[in-house]
Amino acid sequence: MSPDEALDDGVAARAVIAVDGTLTEWSEGARRLLGHTAAEVVGRPAADLLADGAEPPAVPDNSRWSGTVTLRHRDGHPVTLWVLAHRRPPDASEAIDWLAVSPPEAADQALADDPLVRMALTQSPCATMIFDERLRLRGVNEAMADLLGLPAGRMLGLRPTDVGSRPPNAELEQNLRRVLSTGRRQDMQTYMKATGEERAAHAWLARMAPLTDGAGRVRGVCVTAHDFSDQYRARERLQLVNEASVRIGTTLDVTRTAQELADVCVPALADFVSVDLLDPQEHGGESAGPPIPPLSLRRSAHQSVNKGSPEAVAKPGQVDVYPENSPQSASLVAGHTVVASGSSGDLERWLAWDPVRSQRVQEYGIHSTMSVPLQARGTTLGVAVFTRFRRPEAFTPDDVLLAEEVTARAAVCIDNARRYSRERETTLTLQRSLLPRTLPHTAAVEAASRYLPATRSGVGGDWFDVIPLSGMRVAMVVGDVVGHGIQASATMGRLRTAVRTLADIDLAPDELLTHLDDLVVRLSEESGGDDGTGEVGATCLYAVYDPISRRCTVARAGHPPPVLAPPDGPAQQLDLPSGPPLGVGGLPFESTEVELREGSVLAFHTDGLLASRERDVDTSGRMLREALSAPSDSLEELCDRVLQALLPPGGSSDDVALLLARTRGLPSTQVATWDIPADPALVAPIRKQVVEQLERWGLSEVTFTAELVVSELVTNAIRYGAPPIRLRLIHDEATLICEVSDTNHTAPHLRRAKTWDEGGRGLLLVAQLTQRWGSRHTSEGKTIWAELALLPDET
Repeated sequence: MSPDEALDDGVAARAVIAVDGTLTEWSEGARRLLGHTAAEVVGRPAADLLADGAEPPAVPDNSRWSGTVTLRHRDGHPVTLWVLAHRRPPDASEAIDWLAVSPPEAADQALADDPLVRMALTQSPCATMIFDERLRLRGVNEAMADLLGLPAGRMLGLRPTDVGSRPPNAELEQNLRRVLSTGRRQDMQTYMKATGEERAAHAWLARMAPLTDGAGRVRGVCVTAHDFSDQYRARERLQLVNEASVRIGTTLDVTRTAQELADVCVPALADFVSVDLLDPQEHGGESAGPPIPPLSLRRSAHQSVNKGSPEAVAKPGQVDVYPENSPQSASLVAGHTVVASGSSGDLERWLAWDPVRSQRVQEYGIHSTMSVPLQARGTTLGVAVFTRFRRPEAFTPDDVLLAEEVTARAAVCIDNARRYSRERETTLTLQRSLLPRTLPHTAAVEAASRYLPATRSGVGGDWFDVIPLSGMRVAMVVGDVVGHGIQASATMGRLRTAVRTLADIDLAPDELLTHLDDLVVRLSEESGGDDGTGEVGATCLYAVYDPISRRCTVARAGHPPPVLAPPDGPAQQLDLPSGPPLGVGGLPFESTEVELREGSVLAFHTDGLLASRERDVDTSGRMLREALSAPSDSLEELCDRVLQALLPPGGSSDDVALLLARTRGLPSTQVATWDIPADPALVAPIRKQVVEQLERWGLSEVTFTAELVVSELVTNAIRYGAPPIRLRLIHDEATLICEVSDTNHTAPHLRRAKTWDEGGRGLLLVAQLTQRWGSRHTSEGKTIWAELALLPDET
């Protein structure tokens, strides 16, 4: 019988044994070998097939077993067979079972006599297998048998899936079928252990070529296996470096960047990675020279192949002290990577100082560590420690170079994040120092505010302010300087100071914005712009509210209009003339006056509150009005509600300023007004009326001072002003205000009278007696005012 006929007649015997030892499948080859039909043995224990006196094989612990077994033939005689058994992976419909196969009896002779096999094996320079048209193994050389860990003669007649149940075996069988059907070569790559669990995994390239006869018909497939582990690892290292350049440094956050370093390197380079950083020097200084142990390092991030990182001793944010003989300190002091392995005893020496870490090393089988210092721009930032316990290989010099390349990239990103954080903190400190720490308590409005810097672009030039004015009035302002950073914050501070200065002289809102526009134009010219404009830009909204008339005058320069929420109705956006942004120059601004009911809420904001990538400005405006329309007794809670409704959880991409003001009205009973004839002889009766009014208000404690102030202001108005002249007294719980108005536009000023002068001491006396005084121009003339502080009611 020829070798071909021997293999054609011989069919491999196959049986499937369930986990409980019951036979579930029985092939035709098994019937030919032992004589039992499938109907006779399926469903019975496999142990019933053992020959009398034969010991059952020990149940293997791994996924494959091979050995000699003596079985009982159907006619009673014993049959000794070499059997290969391997555990089959379960699918969705079947439990784990074992596939047992035995090659055909004629396989050994076929190997010796088959010229096709002999030529292929003798000419092959590497591990080689030959499969026939039915995917049965026709030949295998010793190199391939050593790779598979099975005797060469025992595998003949088996298919790839008979040899093993791992996914590469099934993939190999599919590729063999493709070569047989197409006649074209096929390559397959896999990464697996060569033989036994104790050997390291390698990368293998299986090259499959068709074997044809003289007529060109495909008769079989030759498979050669090549170990390309070095190329595979080099490709992995290059891929890790590329991945690190993409994934590390996506944000300017130190902790996030450290976590990205740990995530990239697990499991590609190590089984556990920890990143510990030195705390930055105070006042932003950099450490000079190498650090001196013992070192205090803060755990910034770690990652593990095990869920929850149970190997970690330190928690994120925890500070640990590392002595001189620790790998962390040794690498930081030396300035280069320190590798320690269990085989050389380095780990035991390193861990003698820390029994807790020593216990973790023993518990998880840690055998190699690599401590790489994080250095950037001449500064030592911390250390990254790479640990292996699942991967059997120790760290190689190539691993050290790879770790140093990745950590060098991460160190630059961490240093950038630290510098950004330091600059951001400096800018934020400047910004907050320029914004009002607290809003003043006034009789005109109750106010609350919020300022939120941008999450990515940093602190900008948004600002707000509440400025008390004369006559119980109050000014409310909100503005936005174009740009971000220290320059924008500094410009904001200059504009806010200018607004306060201009507000102190009681300019109307449109006039104030005109003066502010001139200032921005000058700042633009100072910044070096070629055309003198555009280098500095800003928007602003300025409003003045009078609690006596309950009227509010508003003007804006390119700024979003405020939203008005009346006490018993839906919120609406005020319709105001826009006006050009500040810095354009030469264009007028226009004021609008609106009457407000007591208890109305005015919402002033910058455009960062409405800006969103998920929705348009109109939708954000509607959401703002809905949030303001819901009733709330607390403006602080209303501020939080507005921000929660409009801003994403991670914060806004632009900085946000929000100012809410609930209007109050001053009752007419707290205001008294007199028309004064231009006759000095009538000053005394006026003083008497003022005293009587103060007694009715219960303010007798300031009668003397108020009488002197009224007498001086009225006398000056009669002497130097122009009729009509009007006197008005206003008071709240803390202040009494005396106002005298006339139609003369000339403003008074303080002067120091000489010894022989008969006059000139009146306003100096007023300044000494009052809390503050001043003048403001009106459309009809001017008003001189003075404020007296009321003593608190001790009752």
